[in-house]
Amino acid sequence: MMSGKRVLVVDDELNMRHMLQTMLTKAGYLAETAVDGAEALEKLEQNEFDCILCDLRMPKMDGMTFLKKARETYPEQTFIMMSAYGNIDDALEAMKVGAYDYISKPFKSDEVLLTLKKAEERERLKAENLSLQKKIKRIEQRYSFGNIIARSEAMRHVFDLVSKVADHKTTVLIVGESGTGKDLIARAIHHNGARASGPMVSINCGGIPESLLESELFGYKRGAFTDAVKDKPGRFDEADGGTLFLDEIGEMPPSLQVKLLRVLQEGEISPLGGVGSKKIDVRVIAATSKDLGKEVEAGAFREDLFYRINVMTIALPPLRERRGDIPLLVGYFIDMFNKKLGKDIEGLTSEAMPILMGYPWPGNIRELENVIERAVLLAKGRWITPEELPPAITSDQSLPSPMVPTGTLSLKKASRIIERDLIKKALDLTDGNRTQAAKILEISRPKLISKIKEYQLE
Repeated sequence: MMSGKRVLVVDDELNMRHMLQTMLTKAGYLAETAVDGAEALEKLEQNEFDCILCDLRMPKMDGMTFLKKARETYPEQTFIMMSAYGNIDDALEAMKVGAYDYISKPFKSDEVLLTLKKAEERERLKAENLSLQKKIKRIEQRYSFGNIIARSEAMRHVFDLVSKVADHKTTVLIVGESGTGKDLIARAIHHNGARASGPMVSINCGGIPESLLESELFGYKRGAFTDAVKDKPGRFDEADGGTLFLDEIGEMPPSLQVKLLRVLQEGEISPLGGVGSKKIDVRVIAATSKDLGKEVEAGAFREDLFYRINVMTIALPPLRERRGDIPLLVGYFIDMFNKKLGKDIEGLTSEAMPILMGYPWPGNIRELENVIERAVLLAKGRWITPEELPPAITSDQSLPSPMVPTGTLSLKKASRIIERDLIKKALDLTDGNRTQAAKILEISRPKLISKIKEYQLE
């Protein structure tokens, strides 16, 4: 089989150049020659070569000088050095400078060809490794955004919105149940946008007493109240030039909602006890687990503030609506807690994973993280079994009970209806992931694919 690889032979001896060129041509290589290092450098500028066979001892420019100069311009090139002296010191020096291998003269033709084949194999492995790294990077980009791990269509839509809004100062409202990762989305928006070099400041509006929240947000001047012994900047000051994340904004008291609205409209803050106002440049991201529309109807949240922060809404789906992400998240958390706890857990058993896939996860990702930490800590072997999962999860059935078919007393017909119903539910639970659905149904993947075609569930 013809190799088609281009080889440059560099040697001052005419007979050696001719012998190597003939041998390489017969072996399927495209061989060119140069009489010394200087000519070899010129040929490298004019053509691309897969490998260079170069003698160490030559007039004008010797092999070592050529190797050093060529490596500066062509660091990825493969160099194989040759010497009639068989000096091990020359060999070691050439390897240190960057030669791939070293052949001592006189040599057999098989020795040269074998060395070239080894060099080709190394280049092939390098190319495969580079290709694999690119594939991994594409997978990571597809399945993650910063520290957010997902592959479901629902989260793909979220990632698209994050990408579109990240570079703009537009106020963003992130909504979703507790534990869905609203803070991670806020950080992803900040760190992937034009303000990434600025500060990212967070405050939980529901975790600070009303009497302190105003001073935390806007700061205060010395003497503003009894304990104000010196000026203190607020969170808006700290976030100047960056992003302020207002978590659980639905818990903000009405008195502060008015002041926040003014800041968003005018871009100015007034610290407690201060005179006048100060211009700030802050991008605000808010988050809530409440339905602010209903809060507005109930009079608990200002309508004008709601419309002001609701410029761009990103809705995070609960974990029960993105079950296909559960295996990814489980793997991520196992790796994380292996490092934290000094364990070496490989994954979940085929009995444990369906339990996690079927559980409704009222606490969402935060609950899953806690469950995996507990399981990694308790696991006796290298695999997490149902015994390491909390009783509240293992006692919950992974799949709802199918409806008993009506209108037929045929066991054959009824069993087909139930089977189709269970397969459809398993596919729904896993967002169409056939491997995970097969585990839940306790059948092989080929069997599941056959059933999907049989029941026309594609």
